[in-house]
Amino acid sequence: MKEIDAQERRRIAEAVGMNEQYLYQCLTRRRSTPPAHCSAIELETSGAVTRRDLRPSDWWLIWPELVTEEFKVPESSPPKEAA
Repeated sequence: MKEIDAQERRRIAEAVGMNEQYLYQCLTRRRSTPPAHCSAIELETSGAVTRRDLRPSDWWLIWPELVTEEFKVPESSPPKEAA
């Protein structure tokens, strides 16, 4: 994931409607990023920070369309729950 300086974090946080400190905690994986914010952050960073970066433990469950040959479901992933 791209390193983002404080000024850029403030800009992104304001654009996506998050507190800058909360965004920092999400970027450093101290907190989980809400899925709705992940897409906005990905767009604001022009893909430098992706939804996969922000939700490494469950991105394929939230956005199955992101699964590709390059980005496969991790083998140690938990099974998808039945609806």
